[in-house]
Amino acid sequence: MRLLRRVALAVIAGGGLVVGLWAQGFPRSFYDDFPGMGRAWVAVDGPFNEHLVRDVGGLNVGLAFVAVMALVTGSQMLARVAGGATLLYGLPHLTYHATHLDGYDTSDKLAMLGSLAFIVLAAILVATPAPPDSTSE
Repeated sequence: MRLLRRVALAVIAGGGLVVGLWAQGFPRSFYDDFPGMGRAWVAVDGPFNEHLVRDVGGLNVGLAFVAVMALVTGSQMLARVAGGATLLYGLPHLTYHATHLDGYDTSDKLAMLGSLAFIVLAAILVATPAPPDSTSE
């Protein structure tokens, strides 16, 4: 598996673990404090719902698990599954936030959309089939 795909899988896994473990383990803190550094992106969008926050956490941990297994096994099929699943979650998530920016200042808008777009781009890279002439994949 090429280095760029491995890095993209690591981005998917790392992002999923940070978001997922925080949301599942500390749902109120995730709601009030995500992404950290004095910012609050979740609380801006509606009232706290522990069930929903924990479900989002579980989803992200699940996506991270598939990405980690793809990294560990080197399986192209599993990598593409991880990328496709992340894309199916990430693109609507990015679209939602891109169309619901009220309440965020400019730096938060840029950081939020940039981070979500980064995950979507990583997912596209991982989900895309390797070129047919590639022998290292």
